[in-house]
Amino acid sequence: MNSLISDLIAVVGESGVLLGEDVAQRSVDWFTGAPCQAKAIVRPQTTEQLSKVMALCYQADQLVVTHGGLTGVVHGGIASPDELVVSLELMNQIEEIDVVGSTMQVQAGVTLQRVQEAAQEIDMQFPLDLGARGSCTIGGNIATNAGGIRVIRYGMMRQQVLGLEAVLSDGTVVSSLNKMLKNNAGYDVKQLFIGSEGTLGVVTRAVLRLQPYMPSEQTALVAVPSFDALTALLNLVSKELANSLSAFEALWNNHYRLMTMEGSKHASLLSTDSPFYAIIETLGLDEEQDAEAFAKVLEAAMEKELITDAVLANSSTQREGIWAVREDIEWLVRSLKPMFSYDISLPIPHMDEYVNNLEKGLNEQFPESGQIVVFGHLGDGNLHIMITVRDDSLESRRRVEALVYGSLVKYNGSISAEHGVGLEKKEYLNISRSPEEIDLMKRMKQALDPKGLLNPGKVLG
Repeated sequence: MNSLISDLIAVVGESGVLLGEDVAQRSVDWFTGAPCQAKAIVRPQTTEQLSKVMALCYQADQLVVTHGGLTGVVHGGIASPDELVVSLELMNQIEEIDVVGSTMQVQAGVTLQRVQEAAQEIDMQFPLDLGARGSCTIGGNIATNAGGIRVIRYGMMRQQVLGLEAVLSDGTVVSSLNKMLKNNAGYDVKQLFIGSEGTLGVVTRAVLRLQPYMPSEQTALVAVPSFDALTALLNLVSKELANSLSAFEALWNNHYRLMTMEGSKHASLLSTDSPFYAIIETLGLDEEQDAEAFAKVLEAAMEKELITDAVLANSSTQREGIWAVREDIEWLVRSLKPMFSYDISLPIPHMDEYVNNLEKGLNEQFPESGQIVVFGHLGDGNLHIMITVRDDSLESRRRVEALVYGSLVKYNGSISAEHGVGLEKKEYLNISRSPEEIDLMKRMKQALDPKGLLNPGKVLG
């Protein structure tokens, strides 16, 4: 290892390799705050440097874990003392913006927020958006096929990537920095790396697709009397606001009440006695017309008794206040800790039954300590579920996981909607993927990473 470290320093320089306390003082994710235990953290500044780093690691049979913004929650950044971490933090440049072609070429270490801001400067937008925008990186967004709050309109990260560059485990650089919307020549190689969680290659650069900037934002928080009303409301706004609907977030009562309870920093904008709440948002070009159309739809929903109360944001401050109730995950974690977090997907019609059965099972197994909080991207079929039993032992985790994942089989649901598999969910992969799919994944892994050096143990084990 010492010889390898010396060789790596020769490639990236003294400041490019962190050792000892400089490694230990870093955490492997924001969720647990656990310290990094890797032997070293290597920080290349260019694709060429990373290629040489990976070639050296390949020759030495050195296991490598990739780090982006470390905002993940499935332990994908954990590294053992015999593993090296490759961090893309110094590869953080926006390389090119093409106004005519509506593209932006960036290095993998650029944060999502920087990309959003750079797009806005040219009167465009990069539509991917999530609460960790200030910390998460484009490389990490690509590796996990990130979703966020605007999937209902713009799709997942996969839909935002036109081309990318990646380095394989042996140092081979696969560069497919395509800038065209249509390129039907053979296999679309970039799709191999999007959502692969760094197990097939390390994404280094990407060509992102930009969208026209929408200056008009209409946002409302509404109280909903039942799950049937919630789905009917989703159908109504999807139809009537089809050209502008950008977000439809559902909050179960247990989430809204916890986030706005006494002592919280978030004001209760509506009464806390409604069983469901929804945040509805549109993006458009004409403030006056959009506001009129938005209000008209909400009035219709009120007349149909799909909503019982509503508050509309009349300023950016009010909009931020509404979204803070949904996006302040740190407050949620602090309130429930110790807790277990889940990110599942299932057909919308089955969500109410699934959650009710899950809550019933939790109360039966943990009658004194069980507490559940549910919220998520209803229009995308994605629910985030946080559960505490006031005990984070392995035994308790297994019992809770059996409840959460076991019920998904009945509904053909997925153990991961947008967070990925990492270490945490890999033993449950067979719930969401067939034996044939898993076998094909393993063959792809063997073909691109024959020594199994990249993110070892993640996703497939």
